[in-house]
Amino acid sequence: MLDTILTRRSVKRYTQEPVDRSLVEKICQAGTLAPSGHGSQSAYIVAVTNPAMREKLSRMNLDVILSRGMCTSSGHADPFYGAPVVLVVLAEKSVPTHLYDGSLVMANLQLAAHSLGLGSCWIHRAKEMFLLPEGKALLQEWGFHPDEVEGIGFCIVGHPQPDATTPRKPRKEGYVRWVE
Repeated sequence: MLDTILTRRSVKRYTQEPVDRSLVEKICQAGTLAPSGHGSQSAYIVAVTNPAMREKLSRMNLDVILSRGMCTSSGHADPFYGAPVVLVVLAEKSVPTHLYDGSLVMANLQLAAHSLGLGSCWIHRAKEMFLLPEGKALLQEWGFHPDEVEGIGFCIVGHPQPDATTPRKPRKEGYVRWVE
């Protein structure tokens, strides 16, 4: 497991090869096993493999970027970098640890994807997207009350293109401080 943690990197270029559903199920299972405050399990995972829904989410995410006057660092028009699977992580706002719970789910999803030979990347702006009317409508379509959940992030998953991983940056000086 430590090797998985040490070698995982964000992937921002994917092949067009579909991801087998059984792999997506394993990744989601790993997400459900993430720790949560008081065992609340406040997070939810919406596994999006439908191409039309994936494109809709990508467009909505790009709209948030453009509305803020931001641009993606690579100038890429698809904030999901062509990944065929989008795992939407939401969490119950009423649980005080919901942001942390959802973040741990995101980490488990990324580590599980890497352990299965797939690439992944955490994509932001889920909170902002699901505050918009179109986002609230999606939440309702998926069976959630829009006022009760918050978007935590999008874990995109796919088969990485060769040499698609970003190199690891050196760890900052003083990252770990010892009190002995």
